[in-house]
Amino acid sequence: MEPIQNAIKHWLKGKESFQASMEDMREKILSSKQVQELLVNNPELTQEKIDQQLIKLYEYDYQSKRCEKCSSLGSCINVIPGYVPEARVQNGRIKLIYHECPRKEKQIQNQKQRSFVQSLHMPKEIEEASFSQIKVSEEGRDEALRKVRVFYEECNQSLPRKGLYLHGSFGVGKTYFLAALANELSSKQVDTMLIYMPEFVREMKASISDSTINEKIDKFKRASVLVFDDIGAEFLSPWFRDEVLGAILQYRMMERLPVFFTSNYNLTELESMLAKSGKGEIDQLKAARIMERIRQVSEPVEVTGKNHRN
Repeated sequence: MEPIQNAIKHWLKGKESFQASMEDMREKILSSKQVQELLVNNPELTQEKIDQQLIKLYEYDYQSKRCEKCSSLGSCINVIPGYVPEARVQNGRIKLIYHECPRKEKQIQNQKQRSFVQSLHMPKEIEEASFSQIKVSEEGRDEALRKVRVFYEECNQSLPRKGLYLHGSFGVGKTYFLAALANELSSKQVDTMLIYMPEFVREMKASISDSTINEKIDKFKRASVLVFDDIGAEFLSPWFRDEVLGAILQYRMMERLPVFFTSNYNLTELESMLAKSGKGEIDQLKAARIMERIRQVSEPVEVTGKNHRN
């Protein structure tokens, strides 16, 4: 109520008498188009009731209704920042009901959409990724972008069972494509989990000691869309390969839930890396089992082009 009290002091300042100040204030309030419309629609408001509720009418009139008096949500002039008054009359009493202004509604909608995109150790710049920012005519990226968009469009009907395995050199846009997809899917209220693989490996190892590993694995299993970014950048121990990655992929394969990957390695190269253990041993069978799951939940697409990080 502080803005209203300050306004009243302003009205009174410099006036010869309180009565003159009130009359001036009353005239200006009642000449307002919004107030006049309110009074016309509510003839039960007698002159006496109007005079008794001048402050309420002023509170209603001076505030911004469609953000027209505010340059931003942070500089909102209203009594409750981000909320606009709606005047109602009940039994001769004026009541102001507050609801979100257009900017506040947009902020809430954006926050709701962002809640559908969760990331684990992903760079901050992906938060603003969008299809509109991707250069569609660049050679070497067209096929990947086309298939990412196809996945997005198919989500209008039902969630596709396969994601994509995007592989190629550094900086060609693999991660950005999938971050853009995640942000666009949020408008359809499709939840996406993006995971940066090297940090994911370290976090899972650390989770053993605090007994949260099963809870985290279950969370990644059940996300509508799962993205593993930069798989192959970190050595995957046999334990992580079989008990963590294998468990997640097995569940998603059985439940027909899509998984997206980005990697600097094609599938053959990744299989060779997954077959290795820290002791120099090779376990081709278990690596092949993981690769089969990857193929069941994703489709390989090569991404080429210039390095956009330079």
